[in-house]
Amino acid sequence: MSKIALYCRVSTSDQTCENQLLRLVEWANHNGYTYDIFTETESTRKTRPVKQELMNKLRKNEYSAVAVFKLDRWARSSTELILDVTELTKKGIGFISLSDNLNFTTAAGKLQFHILSAFAEFERELIRERTLEGLRRTREQGTKLGRPKGAKDNKKRKRSGYILREANKRQKIDQQGGNYAPIEEYIRQSPLK
Repeated sequence: MSKIALYCRVSTSDQTCENQLLRLVEWANHNGYTYDIFTETESTRKTRPVKQELMNKLRKNEYSAVAVFKLDRWARSSTELILDVTELTKKGIGFISLSDNLNFTTAAGKLQFHILSAFAEFERELIRERTLEGLRRTREQGTKLGRPKGAKDNKKRKRSGYILREANKRQKIDQQGGNYAPIEEYIRQSPLK
């Protein structure tokens, strides 16, 4: 392996990455890897800029693998984990989780990943089936599904602006082809009028 990335993340600002980093650096040195360290200390539930920066570098093949202390330090959900690791493994980039004893660069690790993926897919399908069953039961009980109608839903909507925009688009296309007709002709031909 060439250079690898070590990624650490904490959930709150009063926590520290030191314990994760100590183990990751010790492991990398023991295995003779050269590495860069990425630590995420200030992140929100939806944004993790350091992880995004690392993903961009991994997509450019700047690292041959990424190592984390635990799987939950990389992803906040099994779906996120599966999507990220699938993308990385398809590009030939390794993914290693020390405390989970997972190394997706080996044959056994790839098997473990496929088993994890199968369980995640199974979980998604169970949720989908339960949701569909709940919707079916609700319909049978006579409940109307969807957003309730509001005051604007009963009014006829104006189309004049839309018709004019579409007529202008068609006129420009025809003019590029050498044909010319007045805008009124395009408005008259509109199926929405």
